[in-house]
Amino acid sequence: MDEAYRYCEALVRDSDKERFLASLFVPADRRMHVLALYAFNIEIARIRDVVHEPLPGEIRLQWWRDALAGQGHGEVAGSPVAAALIDTMERFELPRDALQALIDAHGFDLYDDPMGSLDELEDYVRKTSVALIGLAAELLRPFKSTELAKAIEAGGIAYGLAAVLRAFPRHAARGQVYVPRDLLSRHGVSPDDVTAGHKIPGVSQALAELRDHAQRQLDDSGFARIGGTAAAALLPLGLVGPLLKKLRRQDDDPFAAIDLPQWRKQWVLWQTARRQR
Repeated sequence: MDEAYRYCEALVRDSDKERFLASLFVPADRRMHVLALYAFNIEIARIRDVVHEPLPGEIRLQWWRDALAGQGHGEVAGSPVAAALIDTMERFELPRDALQALIDAHGFDLYDDPMGSLDELEDYVRKTSVALIGLAAELLRPFKSTELAKAIEAGGIAYGLAAVLRAFPRHAARGQVYVPRDLLSRHGVSPDDVTAGHKIPGVSQALAELRDHAQRQLDDSGFARIGGTAAAALLPLGLVGPLLKKLRRQDDDPFAAIDLPQWRKQWVLWQTARRQR
């Protein structure tokens, strides 16, 4: 089992640097379990990147559903991520329903149907981004409070929306539109304008509205005031504000790829961890 956990650590280090850096602030006795959870998220979230048709993706998602339900049999032993995640689930009694819902939500990724509304997008990020933060907090066994619940909910929505905004150019290039259709429509834009790469004012205006909504969620979350063992689960939220600020430059070219440099991410995470103590 140690080998499975080491595999998860390497996967997160290579594929999700933000959460890997944040995991360095997790207590040592829980770190490998948090990394197993993050590795599982990587495996699910990247399925669209490794399949060319929805059906193979659906098969992969179903494999994970079966594995979590205890129906994977010997196949689970061949997947270090599944083995580590199931071991973590059993040790900490993680809610299987939340993990299954995360799998189901990523079924949307396999198709090119545009996101219909802001409510639908928030439901998507609740089942993915919010759920992942909540499960990580569950592993850290924090004292539960309404302040923590609010930080996880609002902060997780902000993180998920920021991720959608950051991935906008990549999604558009492969024919996907996560920016809600109703929001685009308010600014005179259609999903076809997005996938065609039309640099019209309405695209930038729609992104700005979504960015402002993410900022309000972040401001309401109060995540920086959460201390104790839960703080490490919330640490990636410290990157949202700087990322949203940098994404404002996207107004000039909404299809330009924008992200924080690696050194800045490390600095922001360290500063956020200091404030949370």
